[in-house]
Amino acid sequence: MIFKDRFAGKAIIVTGAAQGIGQAVAERAVAEGGQVLFVDRADFVEEVAQKAGGHAFIADLETHAGAAASVARALELFGRVDILINNVGGAIRMRPYAEFEAEQIDAEIRRSLFPTLYMCHAVLPAMLEAGRGTIVSVSSNATRGIRRVPYSAAKGGINAMTQALAMEYGEQGIRVVATAPGGTQAPPRRVPRNAAGDNRQEQAWMAEAVEQVTTSTFLKRYGTIEEQVAPILFLASDEASYVTGSVLPVAGGDLG
Repeated sequence: MIFKDRFAGKAIIVTGAAQGIGQAVAERAVAEGGQVLFVDRADFVEEVAQKAGGHAFIADLETHAGAAASVARALELFGRVDILINNVGGAIRMRPYAEFEAEQIDAEIRRSLFPTLYMCHAVLPAMLEAGRGTIVSVSSNATRGIRRVPYSAAKGGINAMTQALAMEYGEQGIRVVATAPGGTQAPPRRVPRNAAGDNRQEQAWMAEAVEQVTTSTFLKRYGTIEEQVAPILFLASDEASYVTGSVLPVAGGDLG
C-alpha cells in the first residue's frame, strides 16, 4: 500500500539500497514523495535508483570515509537530511560459534554493526544543525538465535545504540528507532551473502538456523519484504513522531 505524499519534502538516505529490504524501502519512499539517496557499494545501485526515480551513491559503509561521503552527497543534493534509514548488514556465515575463525568474527561485526555506527556519526552534525531528524536502523531478532553469534552481537549493538542515541539526542529533536526483522523471504541476491560459497557442512548449519527461525515464530513462516518495509517507513514518518528509543520486533511473535 502506497501512502501518497507521506514523505513529500523529505530528504532521505537509505543504505544497502541496491537489493532486498533496502531496495524496497528506498523505492517506496520515492513513490511516497521522498527525495531519496540510494547508497550501496554495489555499482548496480545506480540502475536501481534511476529506475525508481531516486539518486544513487556508491560507497563502502564499512569505512567511516564512505559514510561521511554519503552524507556529504545527500547534503549536496538536498541541502539537508531529514531521515536516515540504516539497512546495511547481514550474516555472512552460519556456523556454531566455536567453528568461527577470528577474521570471520571481525568480518561479521564490520558488515553488520560498523555501517550503522558510522552513518549515525556522519549524519548527526547535519541533523543537530537543523534541530530535527529521524534515524531508523534495521536490526534483527537474531539477538536470540543459533549459528550466527557474531551477527547476533552486531545486531545487539544496534539495539543498544538505538536506545542510547535516542536518550542522548531526544531534546535536540532527533528520533532514533529500529525494527528487528525475523526471517524474510527475498529475491535471489545479486551479490551473494558469502562470496566464497558454502560447503556441505555450512549448508547443513544454515538449514539448522532456518529451522530454528521458522519454528521460533508464532506464525511458522518467514515474513515478506513488504511486511518489513511497512513498519520501517511508519517509524520513519511523522506518524511516529512520539516514538523514539524503541526497537520494534517484526518477526511473527518471536521477540529475539
